[in-house]
Amino acid sequence: MISTHILDTHLGKPASHVLIKLFDEEGALLGKAFTNADGRVTDFGLTEFEEGEYSLEFATSDYFEGLGLETFFPKAVIHFQVKDASQHFHIPLLISPFAYSTYRGS
Repeated sequence: MISTHILDTHLGKPASHVLIKLFDEEGALLGKAFTNADGRVTDFGLTEFEEGEYSLEFATSDYFEGLGLETFFPKAVIHFQVKDASQHFHIPLLISPFAYSTYRGS
């Protein structure tokens, strides 16, 4: 299972209504969802989850434009590898208009 959340470190609150797309290693779109009011996506609608490489694409420019802020990064893309598909993979994103970072969450 793959989940994520976004924290806007500039405002110190979750980033809601951000479009996130999940891709496989060939670049095929597997699912997409908008973050909820708590900045979270808990389900991309995957019917199967297996070992391999994946990427999450976060549409950060629309979020910052909605706040009236300019951003340097129009999107953030996180590539990650799954070696044990029985585990839960939580991939948070911390954003501000001119920086972003990530880590493997729990």
